[in-house]
Amino acid sequence: MIFTTTPALPVPSQLDRAAIAKLPKTVAAHDAHMAAQPYMTQIEVGGTTPNTPLNFPFTAAAWNLERCLFPQASADKLHRTEAALILLSEMDNGMARTVQNNTTALLADQLGMTYAYGIEFLELGLGSDTERDFCTDPRNEKGFHGNALMARTALHRPFMLRLPGARYWYLQGGDQPRLGERMAIGAVILTTQGPMVAVSTHLESVSDAPGRHAQIAALIAALEAHFPAHPVLIGGDLNTGNNIDGDHRHETLFAHATARGFAIHGGEETTMTTRPSLITRWPDRAMKLDWFLSRGLTIDNVQIIPSLDDDGRPLSDHDLITARVTGFAQR
Repeated sequence: MIFTTTPALPVPSQLDRAAIAKLPKTVAAHDAHMAAQPYMTQIEVGGTTPNTPLNFPFTAAAWNLERCLFPQASADKLHRTEAALILLSEMDNGMARTVQNNTTALLADQLGMTYAYGIEFLELGLGSDTERDFCTDPRNEKGFHGNALMARTALHRPFMLRLPGARYWYLQGGDQPRLGERMAIGAVILTTQGPMVAVSTHLESVSDAPGRHAQIAALIAALEAHFPAHPVLIGGDLNTGNNIDGDHRHETLFAHATARGFAIHGGEETTMTTRPSLITRWPDRAMKLDWFLSRGLTIDNVQIIPSLDDDGRPLSDHDLITARVTGFAQR
């Protein structure tokens, strides 16, 4: 796990980024280079909020914001949920397609929350064809794309864990070449009943069921090693059903999580969590990708909220999922 924090991630130069394209296309070359980059081995923390424990019940939200094209409208949507804990994935920082914004910092500022942000990928290009339609510049100022955690209280011991994977986006990224691998980011949250751990994660879309099983198993094992006594809430885009047959019920990661004592929360079984968006223009795509996994907590009132703004514009290709956390479970 990575525990090093910084108020601002260091930015690689354009020459540094160009040099990555000349590296050998091997996992070993990728991993050696990634491990030497400070922006890949630190967590950005920021925002302000009173350092008071969260009271139960509180609302937790998880949302894959698909780059976060519309920070203000997305913040407005989150504000209406009254969420005290927000788990985010696919958040841009210094990308031309999102006006070079640090989208996590913008949301945290609008919502009056603290945040921890880690890089999933250093994007070496401008993105897919549909993403290029939104680019305001010919290059990315930073090229950061990752996951985040936000809360209405201080974040203690922020951490990041890179998940096992095949380095697909480095080896075969096509029009989306990237340095990096899927990851989870989390922190200890103080509540009126004691400390808990909250984790935002994003599993691999181009993997298969065994690959995602390995990722969730690695995450749970790391949490058990570093935070053995704490209740845990994991939330995010688990990409369940992707690259197999589209059916989340065929993922073995759920059985593994259940065997490790986790409860699964996904809202109504037949309610999918994807929709066509301004980037993902696939009207027939409907999948159930977004979940909460909890251990040592009581959870109810799980809702899937359409990710549309007041004018019906999609803010993401994922709907927002929320849950009420009512307290620590009886032991």
